[in-house]
Amino acid sequence: LAGHEVDVIDPALAGVPAVPGLFSRLADVEDLDRYAAILVSAPLNSTPEVLAEVVERRPRGAVIEVASIKSHLDPVLVRARELGVRVHALHPMFGPAKSVYETLTFVLAAQGDLQEERGQVEEFIRHPFTHLVVVPFPQHDRLMGWLLGLAHLSNLLFGTAVTRSGIDPDDLHSCASATFARHAANALLVLNSNPDLYLDIQTLNPHRHEVYAATREALALIERLVEGHDREGFQELMNEARRALTRE
Repeated sequence: LAGHEVDVIDPALAGVPAVPGLFSRLADVEDLDRYAAILVSAPLNSTPEVLAEVVERRPRGAVIEVASIKSHLDPVLVRARELGVRVHALHPMFGPAKSVYETLTFVLAAQGDLQEERGQVEEFIRHPFTHLVVVPFPQHDRLMGWLLGLAHLSNLLFGTAVTRSGIDPDDLHSCASATFARHAANALLVLNSNPDLYLDIQTLNPHRHEVYAATREALALIERLVEGHDREGFQELMNEARRALTRE
């Protein structure tokens, strides 16, 4: 967190010699009220439990969780409101390797007034390259179904389909078109990542079935147009897809 003093709680620190500001358990931090904000970053399926432990301590400062799927956090967010704990559902749309000298897009899933929450969160992430987008909480996971779910799914499909070819990877890459090379490089960004994280992004999103249905329908449409040698229909498909992907 650029510009902030940060203490860390991480179970991986258990057994490590004591160092000021480094803890292996939340219970070892006696006074949470001394912190202006508490950032919760945990595996997706563990986030509700970790967040609940923080909320039950009723810290005075803001709590900011950064899970990429939010719906499964509903019960603990309701509990936070009951206890008067301010929790912000923030989603950085980039990974740890992102340069701080490039645009840093955050999506805030606001549980109340959008502008009020924007103002509260901006004080913690203010940076020359910060781009903060605020959406109503229920809209977040539907957006992520397409921005993350479909994007990851298309790379998984690409790699999984290529395995069915039986062609040696060396032969594929030695003859690769520019399009294949770009797709392969993009797919490998997903395929070389944590499988548990990518599975959770799929399974925990309640809108995944909408994405899967659209994917099946799209493949069926393309297959039908190709088999029917329908030039007009294929052109219209490409036009519609281009419009869907082109920013005004």
